[in-house]
Amino acid sequence: MMLWLRSLIYYLSVALIALFIGAVAGTEWGLVFALVVVACSALFHLYNLGRLYRWMQDPHVDRVPASFLLWQDLFDKLYDQVRLQKKQQERLAATLERFTSAGEALPDGVLILDEHDRIEWCNQAATQHLGIDRVADVWQVITNIIRQPGLRDYLRSQDFAHPLMLRLTRPVDQVLTVQMVPFDSTRKLLLSRDITQLDRIQTVHRDFIANVSHELRTPLTVVGGFIETMLDMPDVDAATRNKHLELMYDQTQRMQRLVDDLLTLSRLENGMQMKEEEVDVPQLMRLLAVEAEGLSQGRHTVAIGSIVPARLIGNHDELHSAFGNLVSNAIRYTPNGGTITLHWRIESGQPVFAVQDTGIGIAPEHVPRLTERFYRVDRGRSRATGGTGLGLAIVKHILQRHQAQMAIQSRLGQGSEFAVRFPMQRLLAEV
Repeated sequence: MMLWLRSLIYYLSVALIALFIGAVAGTEWGLVFALVVVACSALFHLYNLGRLYRWMQDPHVDRVPASFLLWQDLFDKLYDQVRLQKKQQERLAATLERFTSAGEALPDGVLILDEHDRIEWCNQAATQHLGIDRVADVWQVITNIIRQPGLRDYLRSQDFAHPLMLRLTRPVDQVLTVQMVPFDSTRKLLLSRDITQLDRIQTVHRDFIANVSHELRTPLTVVGGFIETMLDMPDVDAATRNKHLELMYDQTQRMQRLVDDLLTLSRLENGMQMKEEEVDVPQLMRLLAVEAEGLSQGRHTVAIGSIVPARLIGNHDELHSAFGNLVSNAIRYTPNGGTITLHWRIESGQPVFAVQDTGIGIAPEHVPRLTERFYRVDRGRSRATGGTGLGLAIVKHILQRHQAQMAIQSRLGQGSEFAVRFPMQRLLAEV
């Protein structure tokens, strides 16, 4: 029943009772009854109104006042509304928390900016990318924190169709892409993505193409020059022609080695399935020693040092290629009369293959980069000895496929040791 109708019925009932009392006991008594009832009603309403006022000072669903008659209906309605509002707030809070958690979980940085490009909120990734303090930098203009002219021009241009690349040195050296995304009339999202690794890969690819072109240009120029000379001088004597042919053959062999190494490296990088088998490492070492003596042609002493009768689970051809590269490098960089020693030992339960030489050694600053493609400590010497610059890069990929690690110890003028440590689970048998 409607509130006003119930109130009307209540006061009509009081008036009828007062008229009845006035008719029976006199008009004065009827008026007294009516005044008393109205006064009590006023006091009742004022009392409940005060309770309502006090509750509104600190509204809480569990402390909604209780009463009777009309006020109980009002308090019941109020309780239902407050409880419904509380549930809605809880749902909104849970939704906001989920969105906040999702924003925190994103690998990309997210910043919310107002119409004046001031920071309202940012996730953890943004603090790592841009060095933002989530407490101190709130409501700071983004360009006052990230002092990059490119970012300032990007924000002023209002052209956000494409991302902007930033190269930062603080807090760490990194390359980022940032893009602005307006999402309402005043606020914008600034998204950041760390592309440092991608940029390095692209740089390596560019350097790789440049290095391949450079490595092929020299032999092609030599071969082309000799061919042009022979075409221009058809009557050249046999000795000169043979000398030219020998040089051309050497250069074509150099190109062939380079192409073979490139194909091997490509096959390894593409992650082709490796056929695993039992590898007799002691027998492989004896084969490597014979190949090393042939490559050395008596200029060095090739010896087999420590050797244990242990075998590996791996790919024979790939390990032969990796170990052979290490041995051939030792021969190339060891002066005549030096010694190359092969080892196959067990250290702390792990099998270790090592090549030790008495060569020229490697400076410490070069050691971390030796496995980079086309990286050479001495470019002129490497080419003179027939190296392609890809040998150790191939070794690195082969060892990765066998879960092995390579340790390099070297001192200038005293020689080097390249030791390959295999995991224990690849050890098939040991004495």
